[in-house]
Amino acid sequence: MGATGATGNALLHSLLALGEPVRALTRTPQQPLPGLGGAHPSPVEVRYADAGDPDSLRTAFEGASQLFLAMANSPAQVELETRVIDIAAHTGIGHIVKISAPAAEPDSPVAVSRGHHAVETHLRASGLTHTILRPYAFMQNLLRLAPTVAQGVILAALGDAPCNYIDCRDIGDVAAAALTRPGIAGGTYTLTGRQAVSHPELAARLTTLTGREIRYVDLTPDELRDHLVHRAHLPTWLADHVTEIQQLAIDRPEIPTSTVADILGRPPRTLDAFLSEHGDHFRR
Repeated sequence: MGATGATGNALLHSLLALGEPVRALTRTPQQPLPGLGGAHPSPVEVRYADAGDPDSLRTAFEGASQLFLAMANSPAQVELETRVIDIAAHTGIGHIVKISAPAAEPDSPVAVSRGHHAVETHLRASGLTHTILRPYAFMQNLLRLAPTVAQGVILAALGDAPCNYIDCRDIGDVAAAALTRPGIAGGTYTLTGRQAVSHPELAARLTTLTGREIRYVDLTPDELRDHLVHRAHLPTWLADHVTEIQQLAIDRPEIPTSTVADILGRPPRTLDAFLSEHGDHFRR
């Protein structure tokens, strides 16, 4: 599930590279999957599925043995993901790889992480074999900074706190390993890139990349939330989420793990490489 999303699409490409047959589930099967152009390679079977439509899930899961579960964060996420797990258990799926989040605890200060904890708990109680991936911030989300980078600033409420960033393609490779290597299945893995980077450091890297001075403007949590709602036009729940995870990074310093390298036998992609790859996006 999530074949058009950042992690799901990365996994799709990872499985194709391994030559594995894969069923890509999407609410828009008539549209080309990202990165595959107008044609779907023969190992890819595309089917309609919507977590809000139980019948579509039953049809889509028929004959499948494993499921990758990645859904966009939303107020309905717990309800939708627990429904997916229940239907998967009743249609013969034996192993679920779930994308979760750091600090997935019952008393987490981040509401979305509390939701992921609830889904993880439900998954454990389902009796299915399960692998839980807890990635930190996606490098791909940094592309959303482009509008303010064009104005010479990046905004956050992080002070000098370092942030873990991971390329979604590394998450996809780890998920593929969990689906194809029995020794990986069944674990809970915290995923990061090689280095935690503060926003002042990120601004310096963007300055070098663009050839223009990019400043980091440190806001208070209330100022950040107000900016996200009224200037970036995010829904209130999402603005609250961004603010909460930034405060968590201050309260709990983010330390890179070696998990990606341990599983894949190679180091994760670097932030510098990602920024260089997308340099034109920030130079606009």
